[in-house]
Amino acid sequence: MNNLDRCYRLLGLEPGASPEEVNQAYKDLAFIWHPDRIPEDNHRLRQKAQEKLKEINQARDQLRALEKTTPAPRRKAQPSPQSARRRTYYQPKRSYYQPRTQTHYQPRTPHPDLSGADFQGADLKEKDLSGRNLSNANLSKANLSDAFLHKVNLEGANLEGANLFRANLLQANLRNACLKDANLIGADFSGADLSSADLTGAKVGSKDRVLVKLTGTKLSGAILPDGTICN
Repeated sequence: MNNLDRCYRLLGLEPGASPEEVNQAYKDLAFIWHPDRIPEDNHRLRQKAQEKLKEINQARDQLRALEKTTPAPRRKAQPSPQSARRRTYYQPKRSYYQPRTQTHYQPRTPHPDLSGADFQGADLKEKDLSGRNLSNANLSKANLSDAFLHKVNLEGANLEGANLFRANLLQANLRNACLKDANLIGADFSGADLSSADLTGAKVGSKDRVLVKLTGTKLSGAILPDGTICN
């Protein structure tokens, strides 16, 4: 098995999968294997998750680099009968595509600062915004369902009426954010900071069952969905 086949296999894909399939497979596996989803006291599993996530990252990067560097195949010109008869010496055949023996991944440029940006009503479903600075951004009524928002900075952001269904907000900064009437069902706020955030009217479950993950979440001064203030 060559290196590229191994990359496809790590992402659970068949060789030749489209860039969209590569990106989706990466996001799904990164969500499953992220070390922050494992309790801190379980060092063995956290180490295993770190190693697995590293392999997934390397596989994704190599396939992305291949996509940027692979030239489009060209048709080989057919020689005329006259030139074929004149050619008496041996010429080695050339393949249409010469695979690179080693691909060097060029690191991506840092993400642009999106603080104060206007994404009102934007469709950001399944987008990877992890680590981005979206402080004071307007995301009211935006669709962020299944979005990957690990360590995103949403301090002071307006998320009123936004759809955060099953969004991954591990260790996100949501201090002083407005989450009024937002759909938070299935969202993961493990380790996130919701200090002084306004969650008035936010959807967090059905009847008496809370369907939001709040392991290690900071809620000091936050206004809860029922209007009470958390100490």
